[in-house]
Amino acid sequence: MEHRKGWFALVRAAFHEQETPTYRVVGGIIWGLIIVSIVLLALDAALPEETRLRPLLRAADIGILALFALELFLRVLTYEPPDLKIFRRPPLGRTRVHVFGRLRFLMQPLQLMDLVTVLALIPALRGLRVLRLLRLLRTARMFRYGNPFSGLAHAFERDRLLFALAFSFLILQVVLGGVSLFLIEARSNPDLASLADSAWYALVTITTVGFGDITPRTGLGRIVSSVLMIGGMFSLAMFAGIVSHSLLHAVLSVREEQFRMGNYANHIVVCGYEEGMHLLLDALLEEHDTEENKIVVFADIDRPADVPPELYWIRGDATKESELDKVRIGRASAVLVAGPRRLSPQQADALTLLTLFTIRSYLAKQQATARRHEAVYVVAEILDSENVEHARAAGADEVIETRRIGFSLLAHSIAHHGTADTLSEMVLRGRNTLFVGDLPKEIVATTFGEMARALDLRERGGIVLGVTNSKTGEDHLNPSDDLALDPNMKVLYLAPDRILETETS
Repeated sequence: MEHRKGWFALVRAAFHEQETPTYRVVGGIIWGLIIVSIVLLALDAALPEETRLRPLLRAADIGILALFALELFLRVLTYEPPDLKIFRRPPLGRTRVHVFGRLRFLMQPLQLMDLVTVLALIPALRGLRVLRLLRLLRTARMFRYGNPFSGLAHAFERDRLLFALAFSFLILQVVLGGVSLFLIEARSNPDLASLADSAWYALVTITTVGFGDITPRTGLGRIVSSVLMIGGMFSLAMFAGIVSHSLLHAVLSVREEQFRMGNYANHIVVCGYEEGMHLLLDALLEEHDTEENKIVVFADIDRPADVPPELYWIRGDATKESELDKVRIGRASAVLVAGPRRLSPQQADALTLLTLFTIRSYLAKQQATARRHEAVYVVAEILDSENVEHARAAGADEVIETRRIGFSLLAHSIAHHGTADTLSEMVLRGRNTLFVGDLPKEIVATTFGEMARALDLRERGGIVLGVTNSKTGEDHLNPSDDLALDPNMKVLYLAPDRILETETS
């Protein structure tokens, strides 16, 4: 008995436990059989009918289909219905659960796909041999994070009650319409030789195909046909609604998979989005060319209508490391963490800090991080000034205190009229904007005064405002001319357009 259980567990592992070596071996064998069967199918179609190899090819084809049938049989046989793991049942009840549980398993979309494949063993259904290509969809390995075909199958399985309702409605119309038309016109319409003919006519009419091979001859028959036509419109609308509802999330997952499988790099990731943040996206589009720097919005909501079409939208939670690879954050040039306005400042900052810790932890584990020329530049929005240093400690390269800046502008404009307009123009990329650039290598200067005179940006419409230390983050605005320059210092200047280049520009 124990020996029998050991064999059963081994066979079950081969078909149901993906983490076991046995499952991988069996999967490799199935893949090999699929490739051989496709080759046989191509040879069967290409070789002439009278060739001597044809009987051998057909024998090999039947043998492979028999192996597919055996694999499907063993997979269904070793399936354990979940009910048996939870409830104690009498012997007769256990038998019923075993039978009906396996039948339900066989009726799942992925199993039906395999069942259709092996039906070609029946001589009358040899034309179904070509459907073995469907097995490629079942075992597709090209998708790293999830098989979209499997997602479609799960979508149908999840909404099977809706589909059962729709098909029941369709069958009811076919039966009632077909029987009614047969009883009305069986004697007067030579086209209706049997109930099967009238059922065929009802189905063709409901689906709006209308081949025209059968037409009603009596007035009452035309009334029945009219009812079927109207019912067909409702049936199509029902199926369209159910299918669109079922496939929505599956299609969205395929779009995410498309980005993950792409070769995207040097893109900008915006973590977090809510109503009103379209102004942030508009500003990003003004500052960046989406042909060179793709912009990806990563938020745990559906894509709003006000998001510009040039931007990618990936749904996910940035506080979970397992989801960060959806946006290939290890290959991004920069990450912007936006604070949520729907929460209090402390709660919003707590979520921002958690996101920062998660991003830095994820990047530290990525092998590609060590091969980068420069680390991912992370900018975080903080709403409460007390959390600025916490954000820097969590890994933010730059912290923007949006509420404090806004309030300071409001207060400053009262004391010094016009200053808010000027600062807004600088920040909002108006006629003159603030830039950071490298000191050209041909200019040799040891102090700020020497550097400002040597640059002479006035000829190109610019003015030097100061310097910033890229290593310490310390800024020197309008410093004295004798300020000693550091090799890590960059030039802060105001100009209509960029004048000085930077290593990352």
